Amino acid sequence: MTRALTLALALSATLSGCSTVSGWFADEDELEIRQLKPIEEQFKPKVNWDRDIGDGIDDYFSRLRPVFANDKIYVADRHGDVAALNPENGKVVWEKDFAIFHDEGFLSSITRLWASGESARIGGLSVYGDKVFIGTENGAVMALNAENGEVIWEQSVPGEILASPAQDEGILVINTGSGVLFGLNAETGEQIWQHESDVPPLTLRGISAPAAANGGALVGTATGKLQVNILESGLLAWETAITTPAGATELERIVDVDSAPLLYGGIVYAVSYNGTLAAVELRSGRVIWKREYGSYRNVTMNDNTIFVVDNKSFIYALDRRNGVELWSQGALKQRSLTAAEPIGNYIVVGDKWGFLHWVNQETGKVEARLDLGGDDEDEAIYAAPVKVGDAIVTITRDGTVASITTPQ
Repeated sequence: MTRALTLALALSATLSGCSTVSGWFADEDELEIRQLKPIEEQFKPKVNWDRDIGDGIDDYFSRLRPVFANDKIYVADRHGDVAALNPENGKVVWEKDFAIFHDEGFLSSITRLWASGESARIGGLSVYGDKVFIGTENGAVMALNAENGEVIWEQSVPGEILASPAQDEGILVINTGSGVLFGLNAETGEQIWQHESDVPPLTLRGISAPAAANGGALVGTATGKLQVNILESGLLAWETAITTPAGATELERIVDVDSAPLLYGGIVYAVSYNGTLAAVELRSGRVIWKREYGSYRNVTMNDNTIFVVDNKSFIYALDRRNGVELWSQGALKQRSLTAAEPIGNYIVVGDKWGFLHWVNQETGKVEARLDLGGDDEDEAIYAAPVKVGDAIVTITRDGTVASITTPQ
């Protein structure tokens, strides 16, 4: 019941924006949000190729995002399709369907569960070296051969996996919705350690993707903290409160840090849902500076500028060294923007009606856009685009993967 309330309340509060049921009504606010303001277009983005992979994520919450590694683009849909694509033309290098049973010799309980055609409910995808790691809402973890998609090992953990795993020093770090962080042997899948954290009665639907570096596993928590665990043992090195609960109701007191920690130069940047962006010293957990920005999306960076897309889809650029705001852009408010992906002189964001927008990194002006989804919420761009050479690759809710050339 608690998790059901979490889904209903949190999504209505943060993800749905001002959307209405198609065909029922459209009020003035809805029409204003959907009607994009004219821009002085500086260039026309070009679609290089597009390809359908599975059925996408449908109407479910998901943070599945393409990954570029090993000269391939790795993608997955929620139902169970996992594929590697050629970045030049989008052709399938290999594809596996874990929602339908294929007799390939591994008859574990996890595989038999998927044999009926039930959705695999993939929630996380990452690639490290020669392995592709996937995690599911059922608590299944699998390692695949990055060259051919063959299963290397599989494991299960108690808890939903809604974020991409991280790996460093041979240890795979898995964060779960139950508040438990796991460390697995990346070669065998054997569990090495686990660390439990508190979970409030009401949280957002989503969790922080962990980061692993410098002998530590970094993750944001549902209690508004940034924590670092020793990678080898899982022991807590330190935790720092990014924000604290405030308000009379449980909804007002949601403080989740759902963004992945951003590490650069010994400083960790993290943002909480209820309105705090912080720069924290990695070695000690000391807070260097804090600013009032609330978001559940990842913070991104280029050179000395960090980019934040807040809960209302305002975009901000800040100096990473002191948190001073450089510019803000509110023309795309309430369009459920993705996190911003830096590429060349721009950052690129997608929205819930299938549009991509190119925003100048220096000025904050929107200088180009592309309608990839036909103004249809079924083809919403729900995850940040991925930089691949001189192009970006994006994915829509219905499973369309597209490569778009963008100027450098």
